[in-house]
Amino acid sequence: MKKFLAIVAYDGTNFCGFQIQKDARTVQKVIEQALERIFKQRVTISASGRTDTGVHAVGQAVVFNCPIHIDSTSMKNALNANLPDDVYVRKIIEVTEDFHPRFDAKRRIYHYFLYNSREPNLFIRNYAWWFPYELDIEKMRMAAKFLEGEHDFKSFMKSDHVEQNTTRTIYRIRIVKMRGRLILIRVEGRSFLRRMVRNIVGALVKVGTGEWDIEKIKELLELKDRSQAAATAPSHGLYFYSVDF
Repeated sequence: MKKFLAIVAYDGTNFCGFQIQKDARTVQKVIEQALERIFKQRVTISASGRTDTGVHAVGQAVVFNCPIHIDSTSMKNALNANLPDDVYVRKIIEVTEDFHPRFDAKRRIYHYFLYNSREPNLFIRNYAWWFPYELDIEKMRMAAKFLEGEHDFKSFMKSDHVEQNTTRTIYRIRIVKMRGRLILIRVEGRSFLRRMVRNIVGALVKVGTGEWDIEKIKELLELKDRSQAAATAPSHGLYFYSVDF
């Protein structure tokens, strides 16, 4: 039996997240339904990460066993023919039997987009956080340096989530001013806590507005207290950009 790795993009607007839920439309559910139509049997997929309601993906990695004789190109075409138009399989490759998309991941990259303008852009309202107040990008970059490296990110986890080990490593954070009033915050790390990237964005925005000093980010890491941190940035600005193995 073959094992395939699929690189999947999806628009998270009309999904209740990635992970399968009863009586809810999720990315996992529609992919498994598509595979069931192709294979004529139930198939369970595993992914390199879970995304919340409204979060998008450019390069989510999904793995599944293939019980029929089919090449990777034909598998890609068959899946796309059976998926809804807000999910697209970009690539499929064959992997070894022991490959796991979560545990074999060496680097995950998330992109977060802010639309920094006094007036909203209705056409990107589901794809970037409209933030109408002035932001000091250079201060945000300086604050982000405190987050790079290995730290206890308890202050940046989902408030009601229980996690025994809250230490994570961030390789790099880049903040880039783009065309059309867009700001990209790119976060690279091996793995992340629930809501960690969105909580980082919320904190950096506080620095950007001048409400917080740059040193506040360092203090938050030392406090290890989610209640002292900033509000979580909206989900629709976040993208699971890619994963490296």
